[in-house]
Amino acid sequence: MGACKSKKKVVAPAPAPATEQAPPPPPAPAPAQPSAEEVAVGKLENYFSSIANASNVDAANRTINEALNMFTNKETPVLIVIHEESGIKDYDEPTTIEKYLHYLKDTKKNLNFVSDIRLDNSGRVSELELRRRK
Repeated sequence: MGACKSKKKVVAPAPAPATEQAPPPPPAPAPAQPSAEEVAVGKLENYFSSIANASNVDAANRTINEALNMFTNKETPVLIVIHEESGIKDYDEPTTIEKYLHYLKDTKKNLNFVSDIRLDNSGRVSELELRRRK
């Protein structure tokens, strides 16, 4: 009794065809970090709002003192644009940051927003330009 044996050679299984894999997608770019000016504007807008909406004079004065730390000094100029045409700006009478912050406290109205800001080498505000909210 003989066993029937195939006369075919044993062949190793063919390797699986290499599948082309798409390269992994590039990582999403990191969110852009805000500039020092953008950070300062955000903080100032919060201070202005807090001072104008302070529940009492002491709270407003504490916020004013805290906000003044962002400036080169209490005499930092604040320019308020009252009109602009063809790139030429007309300003209200110049004031200082200290006077402007006390104005916010006294009037309890925050009618302006920061339109331009200049920082010195230490990151403190050296000049501020405001515009009336529409």
